[in-house]
Amino acid sequence: MTNGQVTRGSGILEHFLSKKRAQKANYLIPNRYRTGRILDVGCGFYPYFLTKTEFKDKYGIDPSLSNINIDGIKLIKSNISQKPIPFKENFFDAITMLAVFEHIDQEKIPLVLNEIYRILKKNGIFIITTPPPWSDKLLHQMSKFNLISEEEIHDHKSHHSRKTIIDMVQNTGFKNIKSGYFELGFNMWFKAEK
Repeated sequence: MTNGQVTRGSGILEHFLSKKRAQKANYLIPNRYRTGRILDVGCGFYPYFLTKTEFKDKYGIDPSLSNINIDGIKLIKSNISQKPIPFKENFFDAITMLAVFEHIDQEKIPLVLNEIYRILKKNGIFIITTPPPWSDKLLHQMSKFNLISEEEIHDHKSHHSRKTIIDMVQNTGFKNIKSGYFELGFNMWFKAEK
């Protein structure tokens, strides 16, 4: 980790929240996928989740990746909302997008979801975590008190209801979509299959 940071900016709760997202994602991923490949889309400048999950092959992609090397993790510095994800079709068994959905411009979301669908194997699993729209004002207040990263919060570009996200994921072609809340309702989770 870079100075103990797991996200851009600083905040007293950032490490704790990253840990909770990683735990939720790990809980949602059945063991049968772990002998394959996982991609963490928007893994951050430090790929915290990938260091806390067990998979045969681990990949992370993010435009803010720092110049780090972590054994067993392949990292790619790229912005997935500006160009295609650099992997062939049906490459990954699991794809995660933890605290990233809200950072994507509204008009780019269909492109990103289509790319994720393209590179995910048939019956592969896709996990999303994102805050619900009602939490936006409270998150901004929390950032003013350095509880969470002001830099991360001010980079939020879109906020969607649970139903809207389910509709977008379903319209992309995903099936068996499940969702819920965690972190006392401050975060939503989604699990879908190709």
